[in-house]
Amino acid sequence: MSRPHVTLKLATSLDGRIATASGESRWITSEAARAEVHRMRAQADAVMIGAGTARTDDPSLLARTEPPPARQPTRVVISAGLDLSPTGRLFADLDRAPLLIIGTGAADRARMASLEAAGALVQLVDAAVGGGVSLTAALQLLASAGLARVLVEGGGQLAASLINANLVDRLEWIRAPLVLGAEGKPAIGLLGVERLEDAPRWRRVALRELGPDLWESYERA
Repeated sequence: MSRPHVTLKLATSLDGRIATASGESRWITSEAARAEVHRMRAQADAVMIGAGTARTDDPSLLARTEPPPARQPTRVVISAGLDLSPTGRLFADLDRAPLLIIGTGAADRARMASLEAAGALVQLVDAAVGGGVSLTAALQLLASAGLARVLVEGGGQLAASLINANLVDRLEWIRAPLVLGAEGKPAIGLLGVERLEDAPRWRRVALRELGPDLWESYERA
């Protein structure tokens, strides 16, 4: 089965961090950069995040553009154990955009019932080798629902898993002119790369300025 086109959006410091050691992240990039991200959302069929990002940032994932988009993207959360609170901002906007939570068959059925009662659509797919949601299966599920363009907005573990599985087609990387150091939270989690020849490689296709920030676009090499 085919899968959607996957764009990974990263908004970071110059040294690739998305938050300080204490977790502060609002706002690393500029207002101009955030406006561009909303335009990216408006052009996507689905916006995807991991459960950790949903819990930490409590985002709405709505596209806030002017004029407003004709339709909002489907919000997708990857959560193997369905360990989300049904009281977050994602659940406050169900009248404006659907919310799909993807877990595995090992997820607690009481949690599943709680999320569905709050208005989310919950789907279970195969687990990945070593645990977690099979992202290939998750993307195939989105394709079967007619969602052809997926924008991934975090976090680092989800980004790393998608890159490791060769499932990212394009990177949209916005860098702010500040550095946060090694203690900051990285945009991309562990990849297990030991040799440079094994590192995932990308081809830069665009370079622009967004206010004080730098916006780079890459496609798979």
